[in-house]
Amino acid sequence: MQNPPRQRLLELLAVERSAYRAANPLSLAQYEAADHLFARVPMTWMNKWAGGFPLALQEAHGAHVVDVDGHTLIDFALGDTGAFAGHSPEPLARAVQRRIATLGGVTTMMPTEDAEWVAAEMTRRFGLPQWSFTLSATDANRWLLRLVRLATGRPKILVFSYSYHGSVDETFVVVGPNGEAVSRPGNVAPAVDPSTTTRVVEFNDLEGLRRELAHGDVAAVLTEPALTNIGIVLPEPGFLEGVREACDETGTLLIIDETHTFSAGPGGATRSMNLRPDAITIGKSLGGGVPCGAYGLSAELARRVQANVSAGADIVDVGGVGGTLAGNALSLAAMRAVLGEVLTDEVFPGMIDLATEFTAGVQATIDRYDLAWSVSQLGTRCEYRFANPAPTSGGASAESYDAELEDYLHLACVNRGVLLTPFHNMALMCPATTMADVQRHHEVFAEVVGALFT
Repeated sequence: MQNPPRQRLLELLAVERSAYRAANPLSLAQYEAADHLFARVPMTWMNKWAGGFPLALQEAHGAHVVDVDGHTLIDFALGDTGAFAGHSPEPLARAVQRRIATLGGVTTMMPTEDAEWVAAEMTRRFGLPQWSFTLSATDANRWLLRLVRLATGRPKILVFSYSYHGSVDETFVVVGPNGEAVSRPGNVAPAVDPSTTTRVVEFNDLEGLRRELAHGDVAAVLTEPALTNIGIVLPEPGFLEGVREACDETGTLLIIDETHTFSAGPGGATRSMNLRPDAITIGKSLGGGVPCGAYGLSAELARRVQANVSAGADIVDVGGVGGTLAGNALSLAAMRAVLGEVLTDEVFPGMIDLATEFTAGVQATIDRYDLAWSVSQLGTRCEYRFANPAPTSGGASAESYDAELEDYLHLACVNRGVLLTPFHNMALMCPATTMADVQRHHEVFAEVVGALFT
């Protein structure tokens, strides 16, 4: 197996950067004129784009985006899952218009009938009977961690190294060089060293998990069913069942974060992998881009939380759980439209078939050049890593990162009309994605990889 020649990679990366800059003068001008935006972008992570500045959006529909320079791109990034339903699907546009213009009232601190409908649908899909709403998965994770510490009386949580749970302080912790818990590299000025709040082990390490849970101070294990923000790291056979057993043996709660793994099917990995969590968190995609999130509780966990509320914990006012805009009328209308009419049970098999074809095309190019790379799939989501075999832990996946190679592939694809996630090599299918879109990626990927060896 081989990796591309480094000198050739650097030469091509310079060519693609120059082409990107030349092809996008209006995006560049908008970026350079943004004097009142911190770091010149609405949110600092938008500076992750490999070309030195982000493309500026003109419009987006279905599985395509158009930038201000008039380029139409096939969008496999889909807002890093936020637009999993596709861009502005008709049911969502209709529901938002009705809520704002016809009925009126975006946020009123009053419930709407949509809330119970969405909660019941979440129960049907994911199994848990009680739901509450947020504005993001970060909020859902943050507030739920308070509730599980309340219910158990235990101070710590456990996460897997390089897992993704939004910007929750306690989760920015990884396994250090000597196996110890350390703050994740780049963590910005944490209020408290997360190694004091959190235990951490590598994904797929059941022995390490049991060792850390044996301390008896962990309220909950918070995990994705598969790691998704450090490449897709899939669970090994029996691992997730072992996590559930270890939690049961130690009186630890299990939280499944489905924010990205919703791609596994209509009920996420919880349903497709037959998981048994005590709680679930999810965000981004539920509202088709309208800010929203949710967390679900088992009947027993809900009972335990309520018992502590009766003892004086305040979850309705100043106790640190909830936000004024959470559960607002617009978010719930959007969620009802997306779950009821767009990301339905019926559309997932077709999206998964497209992802399978996408994965096969990437694998064919990897095989053609005997690359030391791998590609993994989780339902409608695919991602390739610069390692073979595919990494089985977050730490191993992090070690496979190659910034220059990743930048080259991202830029070369963008310059040819195909958009992957700027943060990593992820592609996601939505209901509007077509086989022609996937075939175009096949052509582009084969071309830009082949250029590395000519």
